[in-house]
Amino acid sequence: MFKKSLALVLMLALVITAGLVGCGPKAPAAPTEEAKEPIVLNFNLGADPKTIDPQLNSAHDGGNVINQTFEGLMREVGGKIVEAAAEKVDVSEDGLVYTFHLRDAKWSDGQPVKAQDFEYAWKRALDPATASEYAFQLYYIKGGQAAFEGTGKLEDVGVKVIDDKTLEVTLEAPTAYFLELTSFYTYMPVRKDMVEKDPEGWAKNPETAVSNGPFKLSEYAMGDKIVLVKNPEYWNAANVKLDQINMAMIVEESTMLTAYESGEMDIIDNMPTQEIPRLQAEDPTFYNFPQIGTYYYIFNNAKAPTDNKLVRKALTLAVDRKALVEKVTKGGQLPATGFTPPALKDADGNEFQKVAGDYGIDPNAANVEEAKKLLAEAGYPDGKGFPEIEVIYNTNEGNKAIAEAVQEMWKQNLGINVKLTNQEWAVFQDTRHNGNFSVARAGWLGDYADPMTMLDLWTSYSGNNDSQWKSKEYDKLIESSKLATGKERFDLLYQAQNMMMEEMIVCPLYYYTDQMMIQDYVKGWERTLLGHMYFGNVTAVEKK
Repeated sequence: MFKKSLALVLMLALVITAGLVGCGPKAPAAPTEEAKEPIVLNFNLGADPKTIDPQLNSAHDGGNVINQTFEGLMREVGGKIVEAAAEKVDVSEDGLVYTFHLRDAKWSDGQPVKAQDFEYAWKRALDPATASEYAFQLYYIKGGQAAFEGTGKLEDVGVKVIDDKTLEVTLEAPTAYFLELTSFYTYMPVRKDMVEKDPEGWAKNPETAVSNGPFKLSEYAMGDKIVLVKNPEYWNAANVKLDQINMAMIVEESTMLTAYESGEMDIIDNMPTQEIPRLQAEDPTFYNFPQIGTYYYIFNNAKAPTDNKLVRKALTLAVDRKALVEKVTKGGQLPATGFTPPALKDADGNEFQKVAGDYGIDPNAANVEEAKKLLAEAGYPDGKGFPEIEVIYNTNEGNKAIAEAVQEMWKQNLGINVKLTNQEWAVFQDTRHNGNFSVARAGWLGDYADPMTMLDLWTSYSGNNDSQWKSKEYDKLIESSKLATGKERFDLLYQAQNMMMEEMIVCPLYYYTDQMMIQDYVKGWERTLLGHMYFGNVTAVEKK
């Protein structure tokens, strides 16, 4: 009874109060800001990245995530290298010493970005215990290669912290593209305290993945999606208009295209090859960018029968590259006659790829007679006695179509059978890196606009040299070219490519173009010269 009476009294009090409030004059309503609709971009990343750790990543998909969440000393914007984490750069007259003056900037958890964070990141990559596949990108720094190979010490590497905001870097030799290198993910800073909490998984955990770029990690659902949100601590956050990036992991190209055409995806970077001619002709949101990169098959140079140079040459010459790009890939790709792609120039301004020559590879047809002759010399006339070998590729409709076409060419032109096996991206990378293959699909996209970006891949100490081919002579050519300049330098690079192509350690198939579809309502997107997307300048994603 008491509870019921008390409840009744309270109800009457509320009614009377409400009536009294209602009888008085109304105060003018305070002005309210209309809630701003968040700007969200839906981008298909493709496969689940093996890693998004700047010092461990060596793949394009991981790079597209890192390019949003981290920032190096420099960044490519509008096709030019500009100051990013660094506010100013001083270069010594001899081109050997770079002094970077850092701007006032913070990590996504509010802590200041310091010169020590760059020093830690770079030395972490050079530490053999880290096993960074891209450590060789830091060999330009004095003592970098020696530290990675264990013949030198990390403390002797030419990276010196002057104070919290000043970093001094000494190079082994003048390097015209060094500033460009500092925009690359291996050179991006990471926080020691976060890495040490979980060296293997820190970058995929929103609680530890502190970053210094325009966006930060909000969610990571393996095999499903990555969600990035605007980083309010970013030094230029006031000019970042995009609030969120949803990165899907759709592998199947037909599913990607369906999602794009239904408006679920705003940007995709793969589509079914059979649809490319239609899209090129009818869809103004289809883009076909030239790209510094080569799609190729890599031979295991330490495993029979591909340990035989004659076999490798026969397999390479038996491929009809013109048919491959016109009937299979259909994306404007160019038949590859060497490893280094077009557009890279030598000291005299000549295109490196043209001067290097074609190494007996006909871009317009398979050289069947020469291929059969070489296979016979290797002990397999008309393919007799040749063991069935396996070609592995990462799961992708385009890779499958290419593999099936090459499989048929080798059967028709050489009389040999090969087995095709697909693997998920992360598994595939480990299989290839560990040498558990005979022939494997591969592709290399340049990290800077110089032939060295393609050629130092094949040094015996490169973390990405999966060919199992090692040559001290080749190593010496590359190392000598890093200490040379002008024509002398390019003569050494020509010799290096001639050597690896004479050995035919890989089978180049075509030079990349990059097909993308970008909805016309996405404003301000950028694609770097090397093919990475940057969304820090996106101003609008307004669906009609």
